[in-house]
Amino acid sequence: MLQNRVDPAGSIIETKARGAWMGNRGVLHNHAQEILRPFKLQAWITCRLEFKDRKRPIMAPDRWTELFFLDEATAFAAGHRPCCECRRADFSRFKSFWLKGNPGYDFNEKTSIREIDKILHQERINRNGLKVTFDAKIADLPNGSFVLYDHRPFLVLKNKLFQWSPFGYEEGIAVPEMEQLPVLTPKSVVNAFRAGYLPQMGIVC
Repeated sequence: MLQNRVDPAGSIIETKARGAWMGNRGVLHNHAQEILRPFKLQAWITCRLEFKDRKRPIMAPDRWTELFFLDEATAFAAGHRPCCECRRADFSRFKSFWLKGNPGYDFNEKTSIREIDKILHQERINRNGLKVTFDAKIADLPNGSFVLYDHRPFLVLKNKLFQWSPFGYEEGIAVPEMEQLPVLTPKSVVNAFRAGYLPQMGIVC
């Protein structure tokens, strides 16, 4: 069992659960398939599990580390965004809604994704390697956002909270009557969701 799954806080964990998406942050492991670092690149991407019949061994020496996510909402909360090669349509859609939801940066369609990656990197992890969060009212968060409630990650969907686990979600609970909760999903991504991007969620309700 390898340490190659990612939770909504962006931590790389070891679990038998399988994922619906694959991620890339660069080469994170050694020749013994042990994780040495949380990231190598500022571009954290989310890829399809299958693309053009490409095959690659998991955690091969000196190759980028394959990471896996329960669903796309988890990947976004961790700080990843769609790959521009294997998910070109999703990438273009995400960039368009990101620009729409974050007009304060004065970016446009010609702006390089690298500029957006720089902002995402500032929003996902600080200089001490800790997860960056911000506080918000549940009622103000769009579907697909993740929050911390009772120190555990919950998905926000249809005015309910669904507790995350590597294997799926527990039954939804009513939104707590409190002012604010820490939000795991990067702020500019939440703005993109609010502007119209709906991430894939591994849940039926």
